[in-house]
Amino acid sequence: MKERKMAAVKYGIIGVGMMGREHLINLSHLRDQGVSVVSVADPHLPSQQLALNLADSFNWSLKVFSGHQELLDSGLCDVVVVSSPNMTHYQILMDIINHPKPHHILVEKPLCTTVADCKKVIDAARKRPDMLVQVGLEYRYMPPVAKLIEVVKGGTLGQVKMVAIREHRFPFLVKVGNWNRFNSNTGGTLVEKCCHFFDLMRLFAGANPVRVMASGAIDVNHKDEIYDGKVPDIIDNAFVIVEFDNGSRGMLDLCMFAEGSKNEQEISVVGDSGKGEAFVPESIIRVGTRAEGRDGVRTLKAEDKRIKYDGLHHGSSYLEHLNFLSAVRVQGTRAPAVDLQDGLYSVAIGVAGQLSIERGQFVTIEEVLRG
Repeated sequence: MKERKMAAVKYGIIGVGMMGREHLINLSHLRDQGVSVVSVADPHLPSQQLALNLADSFNWSLKVFSGHQELLDSGLCDVVVVSSPNMTHYQILMDIINHPKPHHILVEKPLCTTVADCKKVIDAARKRPDMLVQVGLEYRYMPPVAKLIEVVKGGTLGQVKMVAIREHRFPFLVKVGNWNRFNSNTGGTLVEKCCHFFDLMRLFAGANPVRVMASGAIDVNHKDEIYDGKVPDIIDNAFVIVEFDNGSRGMLDLCMFAEGSKNEQEISVVGDSGKGEAFVPESIIRVGTRAEGRDGVRTLKAEDKRIKYDGLHHGSSYLEHLNFLSAVRVQGTRAPAVDLQDGLYSVAIGVAGQLSIERGQFVTIEEVLRG
């Protein structure tokens, strides 16, 4: 009996800087699933060339465009990955959604840099039931994080009361044109970087945010950099407290001058009957209950045998693509794992945090969502 061949799914990538090329590599590891990248769009010639070189190494022939509209008009793609700079997401998404040909979309985080733009994208997407849109909040798929999500959902910890996430890492990387050095382009550090963690808090808490209090500053990084006469304004450290509508609380501890850390992310979820922790990149989780105490704490290695490529995010981008591809294949019967509402809330908490730093007081999510 002949093996049934999977239908081909053709991808286009809009924005082939560092993250766009990372998507290209991840998709090359899905070629046995019928995936091919057939086109890319980017106005930056060196990025185009790097993408062409990569595709050539995978024996893929790429059609290269300088603008996303040309890529859409070409009709070559079934799926589009949007990995362009944050401030371009809104217009690109609107152009894809309003295009006569339906394209399924995987958009890098953040969905948009403002809540108002996120809401416009959501309204437009409602009118296109023939398209799937997934937001690239792939930290959910990191094996230790996914394992901790499983533990929380399994009820071992009881009712979740507190979620504490520490990210201690290196400074922001250099991007094309240094676009990521300014809040006006990124939405601010708490939107650009921390939307991942606010998404996880909401997932662990099983609730929606009500208000946010934050304290942060630019204390170490980028202070001696000048671009077109301007000094970067992106914060490099913060504490953020998030209160949820079920009474649970989240806390983020961010430091971007902490290269001397064993783990980049440490996540703690405490319920009324137990505690779970995840460590990245150590890739372990610890789980204990109040009844068993310290002696009963178990340490488990977290791994996912499906991962074919670790890449920049410990295999999570590969799993994200695997998940989205399966949603595309059964379109209409399965919603994207990370939808537009998830994208909106992750941005809204970040925006509230940025506002809270400016004002020195709590900011409600209701106020931000009205924006």
